[in-house]
Amino acid sequence: MVTSGRGEGLVFATGTHTELGGIAELLRAEPQAETPLQQRMTRLSRLIMVVVLSSCALVFVLGLATGGQARELLMAAVALAVAAVPEGLPIVLTIALALGVTRMARRNAIVRWLPAVETLGSATVIGSDKTGTLTENRMTVRRIWAAGLVQMPASIPVRSGGGPALPSPLAEEAAALTLLTGVLTNEAVVHATADGVEGRGDPTEIALLLAAAEAGLAPEPQRDAYALIADLPFEPSRRFSAALRQWGDAEVLFAKGAPERVLDMCDALLANGGEVPLDVAEMHTAAHSMAADGLRVLALAVSRPRQHGDPPLDLEEPRGLVLAGLVGLMDPPRKGVREAVTVCHDAGVRVVMITGDHALTAASIATELGITSSSNRAVTGSDLEAMDEDELRSAVSGTSVFARISPEGKLRIVRVLQAQGEVVAVTGDGVNDAPALKSASIGVAMGKGGTDVAREAAEIVLTDDNFVSIVGAIEQGRITFDNVRRATFFLLSTSMATIIALLVTVAAGWPLLMVPAQLLWLNLVTSGLQDVALAFERGDRNVLRKPPRSTREGIMSPLLWQRTVSTSVVRAGGTLALFYWALESTDSITTAQTVALTTMVLFSAFQAGNARSEHRSVLTVPLRDNPFLVWATIANLVLHLAALYFPLTQLVLRVEPLPLHYWPIMIAVAATVLVVVEAEKAIRRRLTRSAAPSPSGTSDPGSGRGA
Repeated sequence: MVTSGRGEGLVFATGTHTELGGIAELLRAEPQAETPLQQRMTRLSRLIMVVVLSSCALVFVLGLATGGQARELLMAAVALAVAAVPEGLPIVLTIALALGVTRMARRNAIVRWLPAVETLGSATVIGSDKTGTLTENRMTVRRIWAAGLVQMPASIPVRSGGGPALPSPLAEEAAALTLLTGVLTNEAVVHATADGVEGRGDPTEIALLLAAAEAGLAPEPQRDAYALIADLPFEPSRRFSAALRQWGDAEVLFAKGAPERVLDMCDALLANGGEVPLDVAEMHTAAHSMAADGLRVLALAVSRPRQHGDPPLDLEEPRGLVLAGLVGLMDPPRKGVREAVTVCHDAGVRVVMITGDHALTAASIATELGITSSSNRAVTGSDLEAMDEDELRSAVSGTSVFARISPEGKLRIVRVLQAQGEVVAVTGDGVNDAPALKSASIGVAMGKGGTDVAREAAEIVLTDDNFVSIVGAIEQGRITFDNVRRATFFLLSTSMATIIALLVTVAAGWPLLMVPAQLLWLNLVTSGLQDVALAFERGDRNVLRKPPRSTREGIMSPLLWQRTVSTSVVRAGGTLALFYWALESTDSITTAQTVALTTMVLFSAFQAGNARSEHRSVLTVPLRDNPFLVWATIANLVLHLAALYFPLTQLVLRVEPLPLHYWPIMIAVAATVLVVVEAEKAIRRRLTRSAAPSPSGTSDPGSGRGA
């Protein structure tokens, strides 16, 4: 950001020919992926459409076969269409996702796109950046290798004062020159505050300034003493930065960057007392030793003084430098990340580190956090470039650490994972991360340290840049989907029960079970209170101990489909029995339809309890976990009771008040759906316990996994 001053700019590219323009083209080329929830809802909508059309056709066929009137058959078809469509499902879906957004915000995850709430809960792989997400992004210098010695900043003797007291930088003590080079190839700023020292700029460069200050080398006086002539800022593709500065009457180039890049520029090593030939193998061994300890390693070098008239140095590709030393920096892992990674593994979510750091550094941190074992090596960007598609698929499947990865490499990894059927969540903070964020199933941008471009490309923004927040968001995403599933089961069981009952009445030649207005009242008004309330469930405590849902699995699990059929048969049978009983005892179609409607409403009250948990007994799920459902059920019954006695609703719904002695019978019949489901759950729990592995932990070796 330029805030003041004067300068001249040379424009050599505009629009799509610029770096930002190229990234914008990549973003435009990446279509918005359809979320797993959207795919599941599409499949469910198609199923509902087929059921509606088939049911309506079946009504006409059955009606004509039993000698029905065309007008009555049309009325029955309309009623059936109303019964088959769960009108409240879009409302529930929106409310459940909105609640998920609110709950995620409390966990420092801001959702920018509503369907993304559930997508994160479906994630099978998290491709996480290292710096700032898994670590604190608070670099500190832990080790300095110079002249064959390993030292800490506080133990390094340096000259006080600023300015070149020595004729050549090569006359400096090696460790002191290493610190000085870190100051002179640096764009960060540090300053004292009431709370201590604060820095502005790249965390690595701030750490170098603080290390120099700890050794007694004040950064600003040194920068002022060695005037800047020209500089080359750090770029990921370049992997080093350089500054040409004045040293007395001479010019000296200072450089810092990745060891493998800087060592290629050097032909000598600074030893206290002069230069010695550079042993490249020894330097790589020293750098690897630091990286294996989890340190990020930088190499720092200087040129020999150049006088006026000497050939100019090539800042882009300098040669003939003298290595001053190596610096090892540590970015400590964030508190709670190791535990969060363990939770991810327990939840069946694979964590993959994708970073630009050195491979050994990345592997060391990944091992410390439990992302990978120490036996697994990291795959580097150069390794990826040399792989064909088969090798790449194999590497992506079996590797959890990718180091020295470019933005294009990150995008390539994401696409391969998605091609393997994975639901991939990717974190990123820079402009170059934007294509991968948009291509991923769910993009997670950093809110504190991220760029606007990254946040615009992502669906979720973390306000604390913390991996732990991602795990909390995954948990909430799973709970949100479970709540959608609960409400869907509740609504579909009501619709299916009504369809079965209507088909039976038409096939038997009975009067119409319910008129369309009554069906709308049942599906949208009374059930609509309870299905919305199911979106407020707190969720299963063990939700993160289950594997991710298969992308091929629909909104409803096979178990819930089976339970939908069984409860629908119970509800339809009970409603038909009471409808026939009321019709025979009163000979009033209005009374019989009112009994049928009221019985269905009572069935819904008990079915709401069944929907609260797929496996647990309703008696073990505390009511205090969802007081809204309790009040919604009470409101549902009060609303329906009022409709039976209010003249206007009596006219619209074609209902009438029921005798008092009808109610115990209807309640007893409606309670059967609760008894049936509770019995089924108890049987399944007993079978699960009997099939569980013995205390010794043995299981069927041919199954490939424990019971």
